[in-house]
Amino acid sequence: MSERASAESRRLHAVVRGSVQGVGFRATTFDEARRLGLAGWVRNRVDGTVEVLAEGAEPKLNLFLAYLRCGPLGARVAGVLEDWSEEQGAPLPFQVKRTE
Repeated sequence: MSERASAESRRLHAVVRGSVQGVGFRATTFDEARRLGLAGWVRNRVDGTVEVLAEGAEPKLNLFLAYLRCGPLGARVAGVLEDWSEEQGAPLPFQVKRTE
């Protein structure tokens, strides 16, 4: 059994608001997701937010969410809208997607 399947896997969709573009948020989110072994992606949105879709073991997703609430140095996170659901097969390894 893979580590990803060893604990209950979930899906987290998050939209991070605040001063979160132009401060390395996508790059550091990518690094953190890869460090945690999560599947999914991160992208900037034209409205100035950062959107994240991540799947993996719930304890790792909770660590990841804690990171999203703080972000890298230079970011000022005003809030994170989060939506949890069942795992649906996000891309692995974690990716950076184009702005939408």
